Amino acid sequence: MDERKRKRMLSNRESARRSRMKKQQHLTDLTNQAAQLRNENEQIAMQVNLITQQYLELDSDNSVLRAQVMELTERLQSLNSMLLIFQEVSGMAMDIPEIPDPLLRPWLLPCPAQPIMASAELFQF
Repeated sequence: MDERKRKRMLSNRESARRSRMKKQQHLTDLTNQAAQLRNENEQIAMQVNLITQQYLELDSDNSVLRAQVMELTERLQSLNSMLLIFQEVSGMAMDIPEIPDPLLRPWLLPCPAQPIMASAELFQF
């Protein structure tokens, strides 16, 4: 009986040792995975910040371009008005191009973009 007990006790000890090692390995794996996920999160946050900065720069450029389009459209309308007056006064037929009305084509309107503001802080836990 003593021999059986001793063998059983050794078997239990070995089983407990394997269980502790398995638990430790699982903890190590989870710790490594958490570090990897934190690293990925930091990279994604940097990408979000970079893309947000690029978006803001492009939005600023678009605002400038929209203002230029409006200014040039006004100039063109003014020049066309002058040409119409000159045509009426001189009696000469002139080929005056028609200015397209952006209201007839709303999909081409220079609409101000509504920025979607995001930052990396939103994704940190």
